[in-house]
Amino acid sequence: MLWYTIARMASAPSNDDEMLDEFLTQRGHDVESWDRSYNKKQCPDCGGLHESGATECSVCGWSPV
Repeated sequence: MLWYTIARMASAPSNDDEMLDEFLTQRGHDVESWDRSYNKKQCPDCGGLHESGATECSVCGWSPV
């Protein structure tokens, strides 16, 4: 098993979710994507529900990078 340490500095993320996202992003993982709710796409920022073909949130304007 291989362990990684994440240094905490003044500019470090403020919560555990942000820290995990940063850790995964540094290792090449895409953390920005739609959530799923039943058969719909759900915006991770505002929770708005959209059809499966949506490419941008019509509520807040979020889109995956």
